[in-house]
Amino acid sequence: MEFLDNPQIRILFQLILAILLGGLVGLEREYKRKEAGLRTYTLICLGAALFTIISLEAFNVYLGKPGVSFDPSRVVSQIALGIGFIGAGLIIFRGFHIEGLTTAAGLWVVAAIGVAVGTRLYFPAIFASFLVVLILAGLSLVEAKFLSKGKGGK
Repeated sequence: MEFLDNPQIRILFQLILAILLGGLVGLEREYKRKEAGLRTYTLICLGAALFTIISLEAFNVYLGKPGVSFDPSRVVSQIALGIGFIGAGLIIFRGFHIEGLTTAAGLWVVAAIGVAVGTRLYFPAIFASFLVVLILAGLSLVEAKFLSKGKGGK
């Protein structure tokens, strides 16, 4: 992909890929009529990718400048922390029942997918997105059929 040698085109590609991958997971959540759906998952993935891209580009700008200490990995850790904060707000305890845990975990992993796109780890980001959809859609079927969870349980 020679056109990706242009940094501006590459960044546009990364942002579009983040939108598509976050949207893929968000579609599954939307299909299950969850509160956090297409828009939420897409925005989380896009935001994580954009923060990562900005961090790496700023690192390249300031690399080797005297008196400048810059570590782009700190941005990635702050993305994880921020999404953890959002996720914690989604988790609700009702008696002995917990709600929102899967949504929080989904947002957390979608942020990681966005970071992967931002660091140009395209194949792992794409593969992880499909794994997330497989886990969310496929395992809920297994739970419903064999573990008495979901529509047929309780």
